[in-house]
Amino acid sequence: MRLTLLGSTGSIGTQTLDVARERGYAVAALAAGRNLDLLEAQVREFRPELVSVAPEVLHEARARLTGVKVIADACEVAALSADVTVNAMSGLIGLAPTRAALEAGRSVALATKEAMVTAGLLIWEAAAAGGGRLVPIDSEHTGIYQCLVGESVHDVAELILTASGGPFRDGPADLSFVTPAQALKHPTWDMGRKISIDSATLLNKGLEVLECASLYGVPLSQVRVTVHPQSVVHALIRFCDGSLKANLGPTDMRLAIAYALDAAPTGMQAPGQPGSVRRGPEVAGHLAWPLSGNWEFRAPDLKRFPALAQAYRAGELGGVAPAALNAADEVAVGAFLEGRLGFLGIARVIEAVLDEVSQDTLSWESIASTDHWARRRSEELISQAAVSQAGVNP
Repeated sequence: MRLTLLGSTGSIGTQTLDVARERGYAVAALAAGRNLDLLEAQVREFRPELVSVAPEVLHEARARLTGVKVIADACEVAALSADVTVNAMSGLIGLAPTRAALEAGRSVALATKEAMVTAGLLIWEAAAAGGGRLVPIDSEHTGIYQCLVGESVHDVAELILTASGGPFRDGPADLSFVTPAQALKHPTWDMGRKISIDSATLLNKGLEVLECASLYGVPLSQVRVTVHPQSVVHALIRFCDGSLKANLGPTDMRLAIAYALDAAPTGMQAPGQPGSVRRGPEVAGHLAWPLSGNWEFRAPDLKRFPALAQAYRAGELGGVAPAALNAADEVAVGAFLEGRLGFLGIARVIEAVLDEVSQDTLSWESIASTDHWARRRSEELISQAAVSQAGVNP
């Protein structure tokens, strides 16, 4: 198999290369940001023919990465011919490369949830226009995908995503004084800083709810979240006859990545239509994983974690509201990590931005303009909160 990988130096990107190394897959191209030390090691090992980096480090990258073509355009990398294009870019910057890959007819394994959250309808239009295919990488959405193979989405009563509950699922009751160091200590998964904070607020699960509805073409009312601290069950489907089907396994993202690579060539060309999949070899010795222990399921506490409720609200508002939600969260999480905003302030900023979001029709242009507005407005709200907390009238 020949892969193209966007976001190669991030958590999903490095684990994708673990799978490629284990299975002997060829890597045609890599796209990264500014981490040239890690990128240089990846280029030395996998020998891609094309590499993309952030524009501000292009000159240095060309000096360091000899023997390979180096550009500053992830969309060109995304459109390169490959069996599977993996998009593991974090944030809205992954939207344009997703579009480029699908319009070029590529089979995309997608870890960039922001693409489906903010532009689901447009992403499916791009796939239809170019003949591209799409499969998710997130463990929950891969779980739903696997449960849907051989089934009809029309027989689904509800799609159920599991959440670990994050580091604060059992306390403290008052989250006002939570520190970034505490919020970054995820109890189950090893993830990047942004997604770890989103897991702590449950906003990450809210984004997954929006992504799930877009991926599988179901209304938000049919996508439910259950807190499952053991993180053994990744997703469930309840069918209209009342029966349940579940996907479960070890907490190792390499399993979800490997399945996505297997599934992408016959992936979805429209919402909720998974193709048949021929699985590859064992991943990382997991055939010995023991099926044991007690499993617990509970409803999420929306009073302690209001960000999840705000995600549902953004989905119900529709249009560009999910783009505003995503932008506000990115800014608020950044401010929290920098010590400029309290933990509870993340959801408050999101709520305030959604209170003011426009009802613009969804388009590539309106997503970009809404993202710009929401980031600016979020910074204003954070500054006002800081002034207020200092005892000075804003």
